[in-house]
Amino acid sequence: MRRRDFITLLGGTAVAWPLAARAQPNLPLIGFLNSGSAWESAPLADAFRTGLSEVGVIEGRNVSVEYRLAEGHYDRVPVMVADLIRRQVTMIAATGGSISALTAKAQTSTIPIVFQTGGDPVAAGLVSSLNRPGGNLTGVTGLGNELGPKRVQLLKEVAPTATTFGFLVNPTNPAAEVNTKSAQDAALALGIGLLVHRASNESDVTSTFVRLAEAHARGLVIAPDEFFRSRSHQLAALSLQHTMPSIFQYRDFTTAGGLMSYGTNVADAFRLVGVYSGRILKGEKPTDLPVQQATKVELIINLKTAKAFGLNIPAPLLARADEVIE
Repeated sequence: MRRRDFITLLGGTAVAWPLAARAQPNLPLIGFLNSGSAWESAPLADAFRTGLSEVGVIEGRNVSVEYRLAEGHYDRVPVMVADLIRRQVTMIAATGGSISALTAKAQTSTIPIVFQTGGDPVAAGLVSSLNRPGGNLTGVTGLGNELGPKRVQLLKEVAPTATTFGFLVNPTNPAAEVNTKSAQDAALALGIGLLVHRASNESDVTSTFVRLAEAHARGLVIAPDEFFRSRSHQLAALSLQHTMPSIFQYRDFTTAGGLMSYGTNVADAFRLVGVYSGRILKGEKPTDLPVQQATKVELIINLKTAKAFGLNIPAPLLARADEVIE
């Protein structure tokens, strides 16, 4: 997408979306809800539309889409859901983690909801089971918490002599405690001390890097979270500023200058959300569509950033990477 195509205003925040995204009358209306930011979500919205097209549903031709983005501010999500319901959307694509889906579920039991989350949707209370979701929800789940220990391990491979890492988590995320416990267990198994820092605003994020540098931490693991993801550029810049090798779940972070990312291919998960959304528009019911598991996982390493840190990335690790940014 080109920047000149992005003009719309959603949820009180100026974001970037194509002219074609405007809802058209007399067409079924999808509410696309995402708790992240416009620039990170734009390629994911493209993937969503690709999924729709795979089942013959084309935005602007036989469906309209209303986009709502929370920019990582979870307190905006309830208002956005209420607005979509007021607009009488045909269905809601609730993406960007469990918060969007849980909020949508709390406000409607009749409008079909297709979610995208990295956690366990049964444990989160979204569905009764993966095979038979029940109710008005189904969707796509990725490998979220399961990959947390692997991110700690990968950072240890890059900094083998390190004795202390930091762990950054958003306390307002429903998965915060589970993600923290998982990281602590992994660090303990590797003989690494883990300094847990909680941040839910800009000031907390900035001070975390200062405090970790003062504590002589040798690396940082960032927990999966849309608030953090919407600030991938800021996190990458702070990591470089404080010489803090860091790993995150999302590709955006690494392309913005972060050292590494390891996680589910989010674009593929959004494509699957699009496929299910299209099938529901064509008459299928959420309760008859098993929750899909997005299993494509990618490791991306920014070699330019590694050189800036003076790190020598082991050859076997480079060979395992799905992409190396030079």
